Amino acid sequence: MNFANDPAGSRTVRGMSLAEGLYAGLTALFCVVLVLTNIVGVKLFELFPDGRPGWMPGSGPLALTTGIITYPVTFLCTDLVAEIWGRRRAQLMVWLGFGLSLAMLGIVQVAKALPPSDIWAIEGELDAAAMQHAFVVTFQFPAELLFASMLAYLTAQLFDVHLYHFWWRVTRGRHMWIRNNGSTWISQLVDTCVVNGIFLPLAFGMGFGEVVEVIVAVYLCKLVLAALDTPVIYLGRFLLRKALGLQHEDAPLEAPLA
Repeated sequence: MNFANDPAGSRTVRGMSLAEGLYAGLTALFCVVLVLTNIVGVKLFELFPDGRPGWMPGSGPLALTTGIITYPVTFLCTDLVAEIWGRRRAQLMVWLGFGLSLAMLGIVQVAKALPPSDIWAIEGELDAAAMQHAFVVTFQFPAELLFASMLAYLTAQLFDVHLYHFWWRVTRGRHMWIRNNGSTWISQLVDTCVVNGIFLPLAFGMGFGEVVEVIVAVYLCKLVLAALDTPVIYLGRFLLRKALGLQHEDAPLEAPLA
């Protein structure tokens, strides 16, 4: 199908506006990655098993949630939507993700409560009771972690959308890397402080100094990951503009489809 020279708003694919279809696709990606982050995030892994580098506080391996490999994608999605569709659409995506995360947690609780079948077993290794125990333990979300993570998510993501447009105004539409990194770095700091500042003292009884050490170490890792997505957002904007037939602007003053 050739969309050349058609205005973005008039392009349709099987009755759906191309712009709406792409927004729906990014929203779906955002929600899937967010829910996946909540699922895989129960696993912890060790970074720097031979000891932390000199630029990072603390010593020994750094324990991180595996959600750190997926969560940065959500900030990339909100920034891309903010860049093309504007603040309201980005905020809508954040609220949809919050609602679907709550739905996922509810479904998981129901799944945990259902009695296991006797045929659900690994022959010679685990019977149904052991499989049920493993399932429940895997999806055991401590109340402190749930409260901290959901509060951190909502605060950081809405903050990210607001900051993205703040830096957009400050730079007068120039240098997308500033609004991308400027919003993500600050909102990631908010996220890291909220989730660790609430969860670590309540769950492990950590003191203020220990919590600060963890926050700084984790945040430094997030800074590196956020910087790595800068080329990706430039590529994403280029591809979206090309698909939608939007003219290239060196310093756009607002999102073209806001």
